[in-house]
Amino acid sequence: MMTTLDIAHQRLYNQHISGTPFERPEDVVQWLGAVQAQDYAGAKWAVAQRMHGITDADMDQALAEGTILRTHVMRPTWHFVAPADIRWMLSLTAPGVNALNAYYYRKLELDDVVFAQSNAVLAKALQGGKQLTRPELASTLQQAGIATDDLLRFGHIMGRAELDGIVCSGALRGKQHTYAFLDERAPQAKTLERDEALAELTGRYFTSHGPATLQDFVWWSGLTTADAKAGLEMAKTHLVQEVIEGQTYWLSPSMPTAKVASPTAHLLPVYDEYTVAYKDRSAVLDPVYAKQAGNGIFSPVIVIDGKIVGTWKRTFKNGAVVMASNPFTAFTAAEGQALAAAARHYGEFLGMPVVLP
Repeated sequence: MMTTLDIAHQRLYNQHISGTPFERPEDVVQWLGAVQAQDYAGAKWAVAQRMHGITDADMDQALAEGTILRTHVMRPTWHFVAPADIRWMLSLTAPGVNALNAYYYRKLELDDVVFAQSNAVLAKALQGGKQLTRPELASTLQQAGIATDDLLRFGHIMGRAELDGIVCSGALRGKQHTYAFLDERAPQAKTLERDEALAELTGRYFTSHGPATLQDFVWWSGLTTADAKAGLEMAKTHLVQEVIEGQTYWLSPSMPTAKVASPTAHLLPVYDEYTVAYKDRSAVLDPVYAKQAGNGIFSPVIVIDGKIVGTWKRTFKNGAVVMASNPFTAFTAAEGQALAAAARHYGEFLGMPVVLP
């Protein structure tokens, strides 16, 4: 019988935060299905934690080369997605995201006619390998007679173009993100029938994020409960279930029981899949500390032996990254050493020395 502590360790292992690291960023993203990425710096570190020896610059290069893509695909927010998966995933999740956006579409006077026009303008502007920034695309749309002076309206125009599979991320230009034409960025993207896509997403979630509940999957995917149940029904032949404290959890049967040295610390960014991918985070976060921890998703958190035990933040000073920690309770000497090791790992990712106050 699993305990809540076992859930935490198994998730660390299944998400590859502990255990065998991946070789390439796209392998991480494909394994997890999607990686929440509206905080770009944090999302890069989230992927890097599941690899060995990758740097922040390497992650920028992966985005520049298009081996990982950044787009709106679920809930709705930005995610990293593998190019091979982006078409079938969008076809499955975009209708739900559009339904969530429907109020703003009406309020901003955006309908199918306007979206057809804006999508055509954006596709033409980006074809031929062009990669343009948001201000450049806003100007292009404005010149075509599509109002973009309202930033909220422009944001929904671009978001709809992502959901319709017209645009996705391009390379960084300095510190500015660009958009690229999806047909050219992911020419080998797979398409799946809806049931195939539903089974694929469901199986991938529970394999990579398990142990997890049906409600966790509904939250993560943004799918309806009915669709999530249908997906689980199709995928469950490849999964096993465990009933823990009256809750039914699903996970891959091929995953060995996680064994991690104690204490082991990890510095997780905001919106890491370890925290954001579950509706119920009580297995990794004591509800007593939920407010201090930003509910586990709105603040970077310190995880020791699978449990959220504090928060952290960084500042840059004199060519070094200064790491400040805010533990919920005092760390032991061994926990402090584990935290220092995690901080050095982060410094290696940034290519900077680390200062621990």
